Amino acid sequence: MDVIEIIKVSKDSLMSNKVRSFLTMLGVIIGVAAVILLVSIGEGARTYIHRELGNLGTNILIVVPGKTSAKGGFHPPEASTVRKLIYDDALLIKRRAKHVDDAVPLMFGSAKVKYLNQSRDNSIAGSTETYFSIRNLKVDSGRFITGSEVDAKRKVCILGRTVKRDLFGDKNALGALVSIGDSKYRVVGVMEKKGVTLGIDFDDIVFIPTTAAQELFDTDRLFNITIKVKSASELHEATEEVKQILIKRHAGKEDFTVMSQDEMLGVMNKILNIMTAVLAGIAAISLVVGGIGIMNIMLVSVRERTREIGIRKALGAKNSDILLQFLVESMTLSLIGGTGGILFAGTVSFIIPYFIEFLPTQLELWSIVLAFLFSAAVGIFFGVYPARKASLYDPITALRYE
Repeated sequence: MDVIEIIKVSKDSLMSNKVRSFLTMLGVIIGVAAVILLVSIGEGARTYIHRELGNLGTNILIVVPGKTSAKGGFHPPEASTVRKLIYDDALLIKRRAKHVDDAVPLMFGSAKVKYLNQSRDNSIAGSTETYFSIRNLKVDSGRFITGSEVDAKRKVCILGRTVKRDLFGDKNALGALVSIGDSKYRVVGVMEKKGVTLGIDFDDIVFIPTTAAQELFDTDRLFNITIKVKSASELHEATEEVKQILIKRHAGKEDFTVMSQDEMLGVMNKILNIMTAVLAGIAAISLVVGGIGIMNIMLVSVRERTREIGIRKALGAKNSDILLQFLVESMTLSLIGGTGGILFAGTVSFIIPYFIEFLPTQLELWSIVLAFLFSAAVGIFFGVYPARKASLYDPITALRYE
């Protein structure tokens, strides 16, 4: 038998049991689609995180209180290493670090915000005038906080879009007095819609000067110091500068952590790589299950066609012809299933972002090729035993089979 004849016979055999063939391929379709989709979601999440961090500014360093390890592992903080960062730390970094453009002392807390009979518990961010440009934040109306307002501890505020809507509705908020905690703050700006970025809803924040936030929260403890480095090539030098300045100021102790966006991306990438690999591995198990289904059906097919095998051998078919015929049938099931899985995964991956905006997807060619090759390997691996069993049938015994 030539190859074309073998393929024709295999096709006729599969088409004679359409439902059974489809159900057998379904396991491979689901397995291939699951692998591709999970990798697609993982890569989409990676792209989303990179984009969102980029939208929050570039060449950024963040100093947080307390010393933590950047190399993984859990290390309980020691009481002696936890020391607060204060406003003067940021001023010193800005004044002395040659590779730094700006250092913003940032405070976070919550307080009740009220206007007339409307009130809500809200996140409050204390910042300086340059924080908005560092983080690529824009106002829709009004203006940002000014340096003189920070120095004078002026009680002014900028409302996020959600806060403005809930307190003022369609009214103009500029110039109005709102109560934040026990004090009155004048609204000088309304933020442009930003939405949720990496879990932070910028539309639901009220911005006030850092110095006013110190009085509001009755503390000089900073949440972090956000630093703008002059250029990406100077990140390492800036990090070392900041460390030396703060170590000297903190009596020789490195009781703080300086993190760059690259380091944060590195940690997130590691987490995403592990999650994607684990989920893709779990999905690949369904491919193996699909392969077992192929083996089972091929064994059934061999038993059902025992007399056919005997007749073919009696007419001169070689063991290799029978082996190849059943192997082709097995591979056809897995390859058609693999192709169906790729088409299904591609369609679903394209549709998902339209219905679930926070779940981005990104199809990767390597995942498609890998899933397809794996489905072909499954067809060969699980088809060899039934095909070999069929090829070794004794023609006389096969012809007597009922």
